[in-house]
Amino acid sequence: MSPNLVESGLDPALAVFDAVHPAGEPWLHTLRAGQTLRIVDLEGNQAVDTLFYSAADPLERYSLTHTIQAQGALYLTTGTVLMSSEGRPLLTIVADTCGRHDTLGGACACESNTVRYALEKRWMHSCRDTFLLGIAHDGRGLGKRDIVSNINF
Repeated sequence: MSPNLVESGLDPALAVFDAVHPAGEPWLHTLRAGQTLRIVDLEGNQAVDTLFYSAADPLERYSLTHTIQAQGALYLTTGTVLMSSEGRPLLTIVADTCGRHDTLGGACACESNTVRYALEKRWMHSCRDTFLLGIAHDGRGLGKRDIVSNINF
């Protein structure tokens, strides 16, 4: 077993919020200092494309560049501190039973789906479109330029 694989010792029954989220739908939630976000792949072979923004200032957001530089590693796993665009810690990965998560591959878009699958697949679900829908309903004035590098958990 990799030394980076760490199961959470937290009891899910004590969660302050618990939801099974439908695939392909945006989800926005504010995490407070000290809270834990737990992602569980219920059906297997799924990825959760994730964006992080500072709750205090959405112009401060996750930075793959600052994160990779601070960690000295391309993949994210237990112990990785996710850094903001201002060079400040946003979150820390405290448990991980997958082993590594990608922050370089980016989110799929209708254009990449067309190249990967076929021209008629241009209109299938894409993470970039989901991100746009999510931030459009956030009410803080975020738009297309605010879609930053994501993490594929």
